[in-house]
Amino acid sequence: MSVPTTRTALIEQGHWLTVRDCKRVLVVAHTVTFAQRLREVFELLEADLRVQLIFTVAPHAFGSGTAEFLHGLGISTVPWEEALRAEFDLVLAAGLRGVHELRAPVVRIAHGAGHIKPLTDVSGLAPGEPRAPGMLSPRHLLHEGRLVPAALVYAHERALEELARSCPEALPAAQVAGDPCVDRILAGRPRRAAYRRALGIEDGQRLVVVTSTWGPASTFARLDSLLPQLLGRLPGDGHRVALLVHPNVYAGHGVRQVRGWLSGRRDRAIAVLPPEADWQAPLIAADWIIGDHGSLTAYGTLTDATLLLTPGPRREMAAASPAALLSAVAPVLSPLHPLAEQLRYAAELRRPGQYDHVAASLSSAPGHFHRRVRTAVYRLLGLGEPAHPPFVAPPPPPPPLARWEVTAGDGTAR
Repeated sequence: MSVPTTRTALIEQGHWLTVRDCKRVLVVAHTVTFAQRLREVFELLEADLRVQLIFTVAPHAFGSGTAEFLHGLGISTVPWEEALRAEFDLVLAAGLRGVHELRAPVVRIAHGAGHIKPLTDVSGLAPGEPRAPGMLSPRHLLHEGRLVPAALVYAHERALEELARSCPEALPAAQVAGDPCVDRILAGRPRRAAYRRALGIEDGQRLVVVTSTWGPASTFARLDSLLPQLLGRLPGDGHRVALLVHPNVYAGHGVRQVRGWLSGRRDRAIAVLPPEADWQAPLIAADWIIGDHGSLTAYGTLTDATLLLTPGPRREMAAASPAALLSAVAPVLSPLHPLAEQLRYAAELRRPGQYDHVAASLSSAPGHFHRRVRTAVYRLLGLGEPAHPPFVAPPPPPPPLARWEVTAGDGTAR
């Protein structure tokens, strides 16, 4: 892939621009995951001739591959250092590292399925002070006592309750808009059969999707002991297996290293979706989802799949998060029993509505994210909204699983 170009011309607002007098909106993408969430917002603006979008990649420990991901969408970026010197009308961000240095109001969009992970660095907490979820804590929202975002967009009313305890200074800027992933999965559910055909799932075959977040408590961290003994016991002809790994795993270890580790699976083929892939369609298409405490497992409660959890420490989950709620009702895998047997048992055990309360905890406003966010953004820009409702497209048809097959023969990824 070629190196993305920069757009210094837009920063300087030179006389060579054809469309002038636009509101200038800076989109700050720290990581691939953040960029994927922000795409749900900036696509609401990009057709408006009154708005000029400018993109930058802010420094982040998991920032590797972010510029390339944007470039794959046809987006060029301006250097972070130049963005810091320029003036904008609004900033869109999913993370807050460094954005306090920008000279514009910031709209921070929450990402992930609720606020799963409590604050990990507790060195600044007072004795007895509870560990709030990281992105609800003053450490992430305040800079030198000042609230950084002009607007905070959350998925669920529960976030406001937690914010009132952890950082009440932020409440005036907070609003609930729902979750775009919830809306797209619900829009895509009627297309399940089409997604299965696109993935190459044949009649009579079953699809097992294995999801992993990042970090030492994730499925991927236990891949060496977990997947070989579990996935190796599935009847090969009747099952297809797809692995969805959090982009932070690739960013932290490098794409080639992750592919190398996965190429050691030589007893059967496993489709490994790349970090930039749209994961929503495979979730909708799945018969079973095996996952950890990450967001994708929680989003699986919106589908028809049977869920099974990999063992994980509860201290990695905020008590009221969708992940914690799911851990109380979903069956947990055991390495001592054949996987096929556990899949059958979990499917037989599943009750109608078993995960409904978990799914309801993902969004307080299903179907309304794009409309509410667009209203908030245009209000901050001082512009009237377009005179049509935003279109919420279902997930696009995915490429065939075989495109990312890690094969038993040569260990290469195609």
